[in-house]
Amino acid sequence: MIRALIALLACAAIPVQAAGDPEAGKAKTVTCSICHGADGKAQMSMYPKLAGQNAQYLVYSLKAYRNGDRKGAMAGIMTPNVMALSDQDIDDLAAYYHSLQP
Repeated sequence: MIRALIALLACAAIPVQAAGDPEAGKAKTVTCSICHGADGKAQMSMYPKLAGQNAQYLVYSLKAYRNGDRKGAMAGIMTPNVMALSDQDIDDLAAYYHSLQP
């Protein structure tokens, strides 16, 4: 039992390669960088830092905003900005921000 738990924890520590292309994602960050910073490190506390963020979380969040499933204070800003993004665009952006040092 303990060995299985140790093996599970060891696997969880292995970094997972994001599905998108970080270089393609970097080219798509013009709009994002206005709030989240050119390097994914927002200067204002109301905007989250994206540098080093979990890629799967970013994909989930961007798709939720795009699909209108995510509500809240930032939905009014985020939803219009992600409406034109394809799944590939989202994967690329997530891979790019994930690749940055926090």
